[in-house]
Amino acid sequence: MTMRDSLNRAMGMTDDSDAVQRLAEGGLAIANVDTMSQAIHDVYCGIVADHQHPSEKDREQARAMIDALQKVAASQYPA
Repeated sequence: MTMRDSLNRAMGMTDDSDAVQRLAEGGLAIANVDTMSQAIHDVYCGIVADHQHPSEKDREQARAMIDALQKVAASQYPA
């Protein structure tokens, strides 16, 4: 099952719904270490980079960013 399918199911939406697009329209994004490290690479290395893929430093920054986002989200929206 894809992340998109899992999200649709968790949000009680049908399989043909696009929860990710609806979240994006609301200013939110779905990220994991892979997608966050690619985003960090794209923003900070940009098109002038001498490499195409995120480095281990990008992945470490992605892990730290996701941890920080989860802490903020947990404090703003407690379970």
